[in-house]
Amino acid sequence: MRVLIAPDKFKGSMSAGTVARILGERLSEANFEIHEMPIADGGEGTTEVLCEVLGGKMMEVEVSDAMGNPVSASYAVAGETAVLEMSAASGLWKIPENDRNPWLASTFGTGEMLRDAISKHAAKRIVIGIGGSATNDGGAGMARALGYRFFDRDLADVTRLPEELDRVGGVRFDGDFTFPTIEVACDVDNPLLGENGATRIYGQQKGIAEADFSGFENRLAALAKLAERDLGRSPLLKLQPGAGAAGGLGFGLMAFCDAQLRPGFELIADLIDLEQAIAECDAVITGEGKLDHQTLNGKGPHGLAQMARRSGKPIIAVVGDSDNSPEIASEFDLIIKIRDPELSIAESMAKGPDLLAADSVSEAICRFLKGVA
Repeated sequence: MRVLIAPDKFKGSMSAGTVARILGERLSEANFEIHEMPIADGGEGTTEVLCEVLGGKMMEVEVSDAMGNPVSASYAVAGETAVLEMSAASGLWKIPENDRNPWLASTFGTGEMLRDAISKHAAKRIVIGIGGSATNDGGAGMARALGYRFFDRDLADVTRLPEELDRVGGVRFDGDFTFPTIEVACDVDNPLLGENGATRIYGQQKGIAEADFSGFENRLAALAKLAERDLGRSPLLKLQPGAGAAGGLGFGLMAFCDAQLRPGFELIADLIDLEQAIAECDAVITGEGKLDHQTLNGKGPHGLAQMARRSGKPIIAVVGDSDNSPEIASEFDLIIKIRDPELSIAESMAKGPDLLAADSVSEAICRFLKGVA
């Protein structure tokens, strides 16, 4: 019996690769034929997962963090494909809370990372996840790092972006390369502006005071008008679902790089040919730290369960915990929770590898698989 093991990460406890290896080792001992394929949905850990699955190499590059400080960022290169996470350069997690300033926070470092992949590694296809940003600059900083020139009404360069966006009178591309295909893993549907836009929905978590919302809105609106007038972009671009992702970086990638936004799991699944892997197996095992309502909003295990259903393959979820909702239960043929109720959540997370490797987990999987064989 061939079993595909395709878990997502157990956030804060185990990487997707670690989960796959532990389950793979235990089930191999029971004489199942195992195919390990860790998955991701475009969020944290996507680069490492795809580097491993695609047989790529991790690259290090010194870039600027969101506040302009030098920082080392990593991304993966596999053949002519590069896989990046904007948070590796411009992530909120990179900036100590006391040093955050959303008026100054820039995606310049994300642009530096993209330029490195294009110029040094000749990437013909780039996949970039855009979760976890510290920025609300609409991708202006990224654009400048990629070779866009911003200038004022006297044609003097404006380089302090997004701080001086209100001075910008025009923009043009002065770069020395052609953009490759860029696909953006994006699982939110917010437009750039408005009540459901980048600033009002995600601004507070980046330190934007409610009293400053209109100022940030005006800045992003001015950037959108520049893209329409000087770059010939459609006025509908700012309304596209996902344009408001990562402080408007979704919009910036479309406007300045002609990128396409796609649901994260769908994009990653295509890249690793997950549908074919499911077709070639007899049963599927997935998992993540917790199954809850968020799982149903584009998370990897939910997408995998839907694929398995379409292929008529039984699907097992091995998880840290589950909310036990009927909606979640209906997605899987078997849910195995590894959390020890005698331990706190923090203690269970710390002991994740041991709990996952317990005999009770592999025995429950084996019983189920033998029953459907």
